Amino acid sequence: MSNPLSSAPAAASCVDARGSACPGPLLEAKKAIGSVKVGEVLEVLSGDPGTKEDIPAWAGKVGHEYLGHQDADGYSRLFVRRKK
Repeated sequence: MSNPLSSAPAAASCVDARGSACPGPLLEAKKAIGSVKVGEVLEVLSGDPGTKEDIPAWAGKVGHEYLGHQDADGYSRLFVRRKK
C-alpha cells in the first residue's frame, strides 16, 4: 500500500514518532488526529518501516484519507487528511 509523494502536503500538525517502534507511531497518530480539524492534514514521522502499511490501513478503516509518504534520512513522513 506504498504511496510515495513527490511533494509534501501542508500539514496542520506533526507527530514525531521516530524513536518509537510498532505500534507506537500508529498509536501516536490515533491520538493526534483529533488535534487537527476536518479537512486538515496530520503528518507522522516514523523510523519504523511497518508504519507505511499500518497508517494507510488505519486511515482507511476509520474513514480518513491516506495521502501518501515521503522517505527522508532514515525515516518516513506520512500524511493523513482528517475526513470526519
